[in-house]
Amino acid sequence: MSKEYSKKIKSIDDKLEKMRIKRKDSDYTKVKEDVFDTPTLISLYNLSNKDILYALGGAISTGKEANIFFAESSDKPITLKIYRITTSTFRAMEEYILGDPRFKNIRHEKRDIILAWTRKEYRNLIRAQNAGIRVPSPITTEKNILVMDFLGENEISYPLLKEVKLDTEQAHQIYETIKSYMRKLYKHGNLVHGDLSEYNIMIDPNNIEPIFIDMGQSVTLDHPKAEYFLNRDIKNITRFFKRFKISDSPEDLSAFVRN
Repeated sequence: MSKEYSKKIKSIDDKLEKMRIKRKDSDYTKVKEDVFDTPTLISLYNLSNKDILYALGGAISTGKEANIFFAESSDKPITLKIYRITTSTFRAMEEYILGDPRFKNIRHEKRDIILAWTRKEYRNLIRAQNAGIRVPSPITTEKNILVMDFLGENEISYPLLKEVKLDTEQAHQIYETIKSYMRKLYKHGNLVHGDLSEYNIMIDPNNIEPIFIDMGQSVTLDHPKAEYFLNRDIKNITRFFKRFKISDSPEDLSAFVRN
C-alpha cells in the first residue's frame, strides 16, 4: 500500500471518528473492527462528500449479514444499512439469488454478490412503495451501504411486531393491513417478501400501522422458489396472529393474496 493511499484511508477514518456522535468507546471499537473495513470507510466518505451523511450514530441492530445504524443528513434523521463485506458469508443469500434473473450476470464472488444485493434491496423497496406498501423510504445506495429514511422517534426506531403488546382490536387492524400489503406486493409489485414474519415488520405506534422491512431477499414472481417463499410467509403470518383468535387459515390468506 502506497504512502499516499495510506494517508487517504487515515483521512477517511479520521472523518468517520468526527462523524460519530453517540456510542460507547468499547462498542465502537468492536463495531468498527467488524463493519468499517477500508471499502466501507470509502463509501461513508463518499456519502459525506455528497452531503447525504452528516453524522453517524449508534448501531440500531446487528444481523447475520448487515449492521443498521442511526445517522443524520443535513436536514433529517436517516438509517444506514451496511452489509459487511469482509466478515459476512452469503450462504444465506444464495437461496434467493439462484434463479433470480437480476443476478444472472453477477459473478458469484462475495463482494459482487453483496453489492448487487444492496442494489436489489433498494429496488425492492422502491417497487413495494410504488405498490402502496409502507416501507422505509429508500434514499440511495453507495456500494455496500443502503441509505433509508429513519423510522422512529428520538433516535429510537419503531418496535418490531414481535415486541409490541397488542389488544385484540389492534391485532385485527394490523393483520388486515398486512393482508392488504401482501396482496399489493404480489399483485402490483410482482414481488414476494421472502422472509415475512413478526421479526421483519415494524409497528408505527402513532397509528398502529405495520411497516415491511428487510426486503433484500424479496424475489420476483418468476423466481423458481417464489411460491415456496410466499407459502412460508403466509404460514408465518397466520401462525403469529392465531394467538389473537384470528381464524384465517394459511389457505384463506393464500387465496386472498393470489386473487
